[in-house]
Amino acid sequence: MKTLAFVLNLIFFALLPSVAAAGKPNVIFIVCDDLNTHVTTSGYKHIQTPTFEKLAASGMSFGRAYCQYPVCGPSRASFLSGLYPESTGVIDNFSDIRQTRPGTVSLPQAFKESGYWTASTGKIFHNGKADHGELAWNEVVRFENDEMPIEAAARKKWEAEHGPITRPRNRKAWREFLPTVAKQTRNQAPGWGPSGLTDAQHRDGKNARQAAEWIDQKSDGEKPFFIAVGIHKPHVPFLAPDKYFDLYPLDKLQYEPAPPDFWKQAPRTAMCGRYKSMGFELGAENDPLRRELMQAYHACITFIDAQIGMIFDSLKKNGQWDNTIIVLTSDHGFQLGEHFMWGKDTLFEVCNRVPLIIRVPGVTTDGSSSDGLVELVDLYPTLTDLCGISAPDDLQGKSLVPMLKDPSAVGKERVYTVVSRGKELGKALRSDRWRYSRWQDGEELYDLKNDIKEHHNLANSPESKAILVKMRRDLAEIEKSAASKKVGSANSVR
Repeated sequence: MKTLAFVLNLIFFALLPSVAAAGKPNVIFIVCDDLNTHVTTSGYKHIQTPTFEKLAASGMSFGRAYCQYPVCGPSRASFLSGLYPESTGVIDNFSDIRQTRPGTVSLPQAFKESGYWTASTGKIFHNGKADHGELAWNEVVRFENDEMPIEAAARKKWEAEHGPITRPRNRKAWREFLPTVAKQTRNQAPGWGPSGLTDAQHRDGKNARQAAEWIDQKSDGEKPFFIAVGIHKPHVPFLAPDKYFDLYPLDKLQYEPAPPDFWKQAPRTAMCGRYKSMGFELGAENDPLRRELMQAYHACITFIDAQIGMIFDSLKKNGQWDNTIIVLTSDHGFQLGEHFMWGKDTLFEVCNRVPLIIRVPGVTTDGSSSDGLVELVDLYPTLTDLCGISAPDDLQGKSLVPMLKDPSAVGKERVYTVVSRGKELGKALRSDRWRYSRWQDGEELYDLKNDIKEHHNLANSPESKAILVKMRRDLAEIEKSAASKKVGSANSVR
């Protein structure tokens, strides 16, 4: 009898999550990679993003959402744990939160433990090594692009002379030769240009189709689902099907040249040297190259916009549109020549601010928007709050549910972003009007009401002394709070 009772108890507790999850909404969690605010829903008018617009028309857009670290690995570790980077211990692309903060419960793990069917396609955790696998997901899939025609032609010619590229002695030589073939084959050097592939041959096309297939096939069974879709673009290489490049003629692209003397007034540590690898010189505009890269970046954005639309179509076709929470965002922004910078890894607005659209059936008002300050670290407590899921008690984000219900509700008083410079961190505090940053070799202060492009550093202005003192004090307060949940502190993990 004791054995039977024990078995029955095991069955009961195994079924408990499914029972508890009954009637809960589904979640589609979409994270783009390196997507800045060059989308129409963030006020950028020089691009075509109709899927973003349709989602915004049926949900809520956040105009001032900020990442916690403008690099992929640390940003994802932060919002997937609901913790600031100082607490996660992940401040580079190589650290793993499972080593820096053992026992941390990720967002998908919290959903899985609560009875959700969880699945991931594409880049959610930073890479395969950092992915939490079965602990977080019922199913996880990653794809690669098909071989581009230009690459296939080069490979066949090379193999005719040297033999298969799969031979151990040929692998290194082929890897070194391929980037010399064309701009498209340079990968993160970076590469860019029309791929010659169809939408479905790109891995983001595959990611979207996989998510749609899970919905179509009801892979979740009787459980609600949490499907995370990691969109790789517009991360370098800037590759997209040819038709998307045709939408952005080079001579029609618009940008504002950077002030030639900008870096005479800003700390040198505030810059990132990625502009060199992308072919630019500090303080000098290269108009033809800038236009080519902007065209490719924009082509990638419109391409992924079309792929994301397929997921929404599947939700509607299967009667799940009005039972599914949708989050669409990016891990961080990306510089396209502003301040002569290219890539990420800086603390300027264009690097730290991200698109964020959330649709919650029965909660959000169609076409609503908010300019309240919010952070990506807020997504974890928001989703668990909306779905009635128990979350770790040490989350550092704040639920956005009050704002989702009432667009006039205020956001945070300040938001916080950091980035590594050697063994130190550059730190930025964004208030309603000001952005303050502290570096090893100086400070920055920008009046974002009158200088949204951040061209005039006021840190050395006598007129700004009072606001500088306040921002320094506020930064000291949030620094202490941001590091309060690191391993060794009270209640650091559940």
